[in-house]
Amino acid sequence: MRTTSVGVFKIATKGPGDVSGLMRLIQQGTIDASSILAILGKTEGNGGVNDFTREYAVAALCNALAPKLALTPEAVEQRIAFVMSGGTEGVLSPHLTVFTRQQVETPPAGIAGKRLSIGMAQTRDFLPEELGRSAQIGETARAVEAAMADAGISDAADVHFVQIKCPLLTSERVEAATARGHKTATISAYSSMAYSRGASALGVAVALGEIASDIRDEDVLRRYDLFSKVASTSSGIELMHNVVIVLGNSGTSASEFEIGRAVMSDAIDAAAVTEALDSVGLGKQPEAGCELVNVFAKAEASPDGTVRGLRHTMLEDTDISSTRHARAAVGGLIAGLAGTSAVYVSGGAEHQGPAGGGPVAVIARLSG
Repeated sequence: MRTTSVGVFKIATKGPGDVSGLMRLIQQGTIDASSILAILGKTEGNGGVNDFTREYAVAALCNALAPKLALTPEAVEQRIAFVMSGGTEGVLSPHLTVFTRQQVETPPAGIAGKRLSIGMAQTRDFLPEELGRSAQIGETARAVEAAMADAGISDAADVHFVQIKCPLLTSERVEAATARGHKTATISAYSSMAYSRGASALGVAVALGEIASDIRDEDVLRRYDLFSKVASTSSGIELMHNVVIVLGNSGTSASEFEIGRAVMSDAIDAAAVTEALDSVGLGKQPEAGCELVNVFAKAEASPDGTVRGLRHTMLEDTDISSTRHARAAVGGLIAGLAGTSAVYVSGGAEHQGPAGGGPVAVIARLSG
């Protein structure tokens, strides 16, 4: 069985097109461009349908990496999994998290137990009428299983975070479906983001055995008792398939890093964040040799309009969308507990954790 070494690098950015930090690490030899498997980023757009900072960031990265890999920018986008999450409200700081993976002959001294592993897979392109429905759920489940195999993870309990970039509907895509005699789950581009995120999350839950596989179309965005504890899904206009990244711990990994997790029950669940930090030795009394790399979390305004019995106005604000409120609230909570505002908090947690809550995962570097 192959042994892999996974690297994780967090890089601050000055804007969605800023690739200078990544290029500097490549030039210094800290990162081997050929080993980059995935890049997750937070960009300072609005996180909505018209958030073009996501596409801009991917284009900038592909153009910068193309000569390093002797590929066209289009080929770079096929080779590396890019997931850009728009929206850095409140204290959230724009940044990139770069994941590398290389095969090693002999594990370094001091590496023992299960360590961070990463795997990637993609679904086929979806038809507009398949978004938010069972077709997207089933294809996502298969892609998660393929990504687990790619990561060398056989036990679902070792999967701690599944990041997915999924499509959304546009007026043109809705019209194309209608012309073929099909109805889409919604005709609203903004609402389609939630449908796509929700179906993708349910696909993760099916793949990991968190829920049964007999999900109906009408369960999406209705059966909130059905959810995944590790799914994080983000919609974008720039693709028509799902990109799936599985993060977990594996005995086949010789990485310096480890990932742990917990599940927030609501937007102010500090105990869950502390539990996730503690799972990798970074709790109230950090273990020697443990260093925080990044925190990944989902945020959502509770659908019943309350947090622990108290009314909130996130769902009623016509000036600012609820996902932006949620990112700011959860981002501030996690930043305060983690001691850094450069954390990856994504809005819209449909079927990602319990209603109003969401998964939170932490990656730490271990000294041995």
